Amino acid sequence: MKNKLIAPIVLSTVLLAGSIPFSNVLAKQPEEAAAISVTKKWNEKANVPIFVREKQLEKRNATNASDALNYLEEKKDQLGIKNPKAEFQEKNTKKDNLRMTHVRFNQKKNGVPVEGAEVIVHYNENNQIVAVNGSVNTDLDNLNLNTKPEVNSENALAVAKKSVDAPAQLQYDPTTELVVYPFEGEHSLAYKVNVNFHGKEPGNWFVFVDAHTGKVIDQYNAIMDADEINTQTGNGTGVLGAHRLLHISQKKNPNEGTVFQLADYAHNNLGGIFTYDAPTGSLFTSNSASFKKDYDRAAVDAHYNSEKVFHYYLDEHGRNSLDDKGMAINSYVHYGTNYNNAFWDGRQMTYGDGDGSYMISLSAGLDVAAHEMTHGVTTNTANLQYRFQPGALNEAFSDIFGALIDDANWEIGEDIMGPGAKADGRESLRSLSDPSKYRVGAAYVAYGNGKGKYPSHMNEFYDLPRNLDNGGVHINSSIINHAAYLTAQDIGREKLGKIYYRALTTYLTPTSDFSAARKAIIQSAVDLYGEGSSEVAAAANGFNKVGILE
Repeated sequence: MKNKLIAPIVLSTVLLAGSIPFSNVLAKQPEEAAAISVTKKWNEKANVPIFVREKQLEKRNATNASDALNYLEEKKDQLGIKNPKAEFQEKNTKKDNLRMTHVRFNQKKNGVPVEGAEVIVHYNENNQIVAVNGSVNTDLDNLNLNTKPEVNSENALAVAKKSVDAPAQLQYDPTTELVVYPFEGEHSLAYKVNVNFHGKEPGNWFVFVDAHTGKVIDQYNAIMDADEINTQTGNGTGVLGAHRLLHISQKKNPNEGTVFQLADYAHNNLGGIFTYDAPTGSLFTSNSASFKKDYDRAAVDAHYNSEKVFHYYLDEHGRNSLDDKGMAINSYVHYGTNYNNAFWDGRQMTYGDGDGSYMISLSAGLDVAAHEMTHGVTTNTANLQYRFQPGALNEAFSDIFGALIDDANWEIGEDIMGPGAKADGRESLRSLSDPSKYRVGAAYVAYGNGKGKYPSHMNEFYDLPRNLDNGGVHINSSIINHAAYLTAQDIGREKLGKIYYRALTTYLTPTSDFSAARKAIIQSAVDLYGEGSSEVAAAANGFNKVGILE
């Protein structure tokens, strides 16, 4: 009898392979951390979703935050907001290529932002408000909360670092922000601390420390994952033997002569595309313009795929890098030992080499690179919280754009599966066309319908606790994946990408759930193709078929 293959590690913010406990890949979950004991559960319903489409359009005097607040005041009873002008503050205002204007607000209590509560007012090109969406916290009006902290941010940071067993050396400087944090009918004044580190168990932790008591009330891991320099064309050999044309740089060192680097400065208004060796932290270099050593292969693919994904977002959606401001695109390869993982850590992409049996070098997959870089787009737009349904949407958008950019099929990760996985029947990590072709891990089966397969419909939804897959971010994402696939069968990949990109960057907010995603995607189709169009019908039909209804 053939032995059942069990992978030693799964993909984190990339691609949970399903047969491995979630805690094997991420840093310690709250239930495991010795430093704290978290007894409360996150209340994802604390912020009430809203979506209002205007039927009678009236021309406004302006398309700015002041007018948008006036509109919210006019509609406050319908929206469930008692005092919009006191509670909401402009976060940003953007005009898109359809000449629509979108004003995004944060909800605040005594000037302190409420975690996850954002509202967006949308104007069409005729200065008419067509929709309002987001989420509001309706408990704030009667909330008697002291918003003056008794604990300082330095102490909160120390508590947060201890709670996640952070090493002395962090990947980036940690950040702290004072927020109002909702829990199961309760609200706390808290420091939202972001601690980011690599190592054996990489982490991009968000820790919420009570600003009055100094105790941790919640935490989750959101790791998902030049002088005399001239850019020129080089070449290299990828993991699977493909010949790659690359943009590289030539640098003259006084003592070493000329070296060639995987550093691409060829794109206007982009900070560059750079590929590093994770063990040394140095740019990949060669004595010639050819990168063909075995050790170079993972770097060659990471560099090549990063440019492909960059061009997709620029050419198809007019987006300049992950933040739309030309941020540098940094990739690190050869991370860890036998590491079956890749992740976006909030700022860069990191790829393991695989164990050679279950997975090979993860940078070999264009869809893997697209998945990770799309997490970067999400971080800089909707910023979907990485747990429960918002986290599943976060994963789904990365899978969907992974399949759109690597458009050979509707599978994710087919190029990184090792011989052992293939011998066991695992040809890819997930399938958008047929999610149920693969099993989930044994720890998850009891929370579904008992069949133990990736879900394709809401009647197969896994009601997972937070300590398993962050509440189902990888597993339940397959429902949204399948809805997108079904829509694409009616309208094609290009239109699907335009609709889903618009929903992600224009309508979704940090706490958006599956129902909010349906509304956002349908509204995006209306914006792009018109009310009553076949594209709108296809967008709605995709969700209908997976049981996400009005």
